[in-house]
Amino acid sequence: MRLELHDHEYKVTAEGLTVELLPKEFALLRFLYLNRGRTFSREQLLDKVWPLEYPVERTVDDHIYRLRKKLGCFPLLRISTVRGLGYSLAVQDTAGTAKPPSIQDTALHETMREIFVKYHQYGQGRSMQILARQQDVLGYELDPFYAVYVHFVQGDLKWLLNTTEAPLTDRLYSLMLFFMFTGDPAERLASCELMIERKILPSFQHQELKILNILDLYAVAGETDKALERLELTYTVIKDPEYENFELPVAINEMFVHLVAGTSDAQVAAMVGNIEERLRARPFLRESGSYNFVHGIWKLRQKNWRDGEALLDEGLRILEVSGFVPLLLQALHRIVFCSKWISYPEALLNKYTQLFEAAQTSHGLDTLLKPLEAIILRELNLL
Repeated sequence: MRLELHDHEYKVTAEGLTVELLPKEFALLRFLYLNRGRTFSREQLLDKVWPLEYPVERTVDDHIYRLRKKLGCFPLLRISTVRGLGYSLAVQDTAGTAKPPSIQDTALHETMREIFVKYHQYGQGRSMQILARQQDVLGYELDPFYAVYVHFVQGDLKWLLNTTEAPLTDRLYSLMLFFMFTGDPAERLASCELMIERKILPSFQHQELKILNILDLYAVAGETDKALERLELTYTVIKDPEYENFELPVAINEMFVHLVAGTSDAQVAAMVGNIEERLRARPFLRESGSYNFVHGIWKLRQKNWRDGEALLDEGLRILEVSGFVPLLLQALHRIVFCSKWISYPEALLNKYTQLFEAAQTSHGLDTLLKPLEAIILRELNLL
């Protein structure tokens, strides 16, 4: 069994269940989990979990007691008392437990894949994450594509960089998208164009990068003419029924490009009407959040600071609910780099710059940037 420790929320998740802890309960569990299998005395735990504090030995016993009660829903996790020595945490590997018979049911696996496809379409990233965590309990095997995609959705850059569970060819597109939210947009655009030119990615991901993702980079790099030219190709490609779900994301990206290009408010208003009509028919979380954010940027361009900020914050809230971390990063990336063309009040710019930096730090883009850059440049034969 694998625990997910949510440091900023003091929560622990495993097998689809989430338990909320008090800060010191969380710190104690985190220390024991990182050192599972080892035994620690009360004095050692006091030193590691309560440094520079002066609690009594009974403090450890009380916290262990509460942890055992709260973590009782995880039968494969056990905090043992080692007589005369202290406490030890053991986590049983699910590989050693009996597998449910449904694991062999191919029809069930296909049904579960269809559910993931629906959640993907509706922009419900959190739903996908919760369902993925429950595969051992529900007795199914996660589709190989979604086994990678769920990590991408939740912003698990460390896994995407280091895992041996999926080949790099299956992870490279996800890594490229995270790479695009860092550094100088002009440099990232050059890498993106090179990846497209050399056709490094699998065909569908290659096409998605070419007709959708690159539009943002063109805009933030100030190459709006190229973005508008590329949109002609984009709309030709998405006429194919296979790209039906691209219509809304493309319309939102097009509006963003036109905002940066300085297109008139009358033309932008027409795009707003078109997007809102589409959203009424398909109120997908992911697209709703992205649209609110781009709409907010339009209000800022009009110097309507109050409504602009309200829309930006609502967009961020929806994207957080959706659980699509890459789109949250994209939204914040947009607002920070739009400051080159739109003069925001300093307090507003500082607010979203800090949110962008915090989001990058939260998902490892600060500490993992060098290995991420090395992989991308190596695949482009630039190292």
